[in-house]
Amino acid sequence: MRTVADLRSLRAAVQAWKKEGLRVGLVPTMGNLHAGHFSLVELARKHADRVVVSVFVNPTQFGPDEDYTRYPRTLAEDSVGLVEHQCDLLFVPNVETMYPAGPEHALRIHVPEVGDTLEGAHRPGHFDGVATVVAKLLSMVDPDVAVFGAKDWQQTRVVRRLVRELALSVEITTGPVVREADGLAMSSRNRYLDSAQRARAPQLHATLEWMRESFIEGHARVAVEGAAMRRLERAGFVADYAAVRRAEDLGIPADDERTGLMALVAARLGETRLIDNLAFD
Repeated sequence: MRTVADLRSLRAAVQAWKKEGLRVGLVPTMGNLHAGHFSLVELARKHADRVVVSVFVNPTQFGPDEDYTRYPRTLAEDSVGLVEHQCDLLFVPNVETMYPAGPEHALRIHVPEVGDTLEGAHRPGHFDGVATVVAKLLSMVDPDVAVFGAKDWQQTRVVRRLVRELALSVEITTGPVVREADGLAMSSRNRYLDSAQRARAPQLHATLEWMRESFIEGHARVAVEGAAMRRLERAGFVADYAAVRRAEDLGIPADDERTGLMALVAARLGETRLIDNLAFD
């Protein structure tokens, strides 16, 4: 595996592969890699001949009171794991490479509707930062396929809308949520949890399963959402939302819609904010 930090070296490597007629895959990450990330690298390998993984903790998707400065940065360990999972090139740009004018003066891309609800409503500006950095990475790497994880389901919808609106030729592929044995979705932020919080954390996924079962049994969406919020609070969470939405566009389903839906939740345990989702079908 080769590691590069500058744009010229990145593009030279990708262009050389493309001259050979090879397909290039991209897996964008913020590092602190775990089995969920590595599953995306493996998925990219199935769709491409060469795989690029980017590691960049993107400042523009963090709010002023969020964890940008303490977000775990583990590049040495990440590099070892990527070698083991046959990554071909690791791209580790600095802030100046990604934002030449500085993050505070950077061009911003706003994806309306799908980026304004749920996470977008609770974290204003978050998806502007996500859309901007993804657009930059797609421009820099010029991959044939890019792979994102389903745990951040709303992010996948934002990225698909971005690619469609900008008429980009890249194929977007989504990898399934990878979970711990007790159901907790793997996340870089799980390491923030203390032992007591970690013991409670699987209730997030259990609540999603309960929402699906309740909806299938015929309970109304609003009733399911309200009961799920109360369930999370009883389990020790401070919940931001527990919502039933259409999976494709995250719109609020009509009362008679019963297919193509999913539940999405976001809640805090102490200072740690966790998100998860579960398809109903």
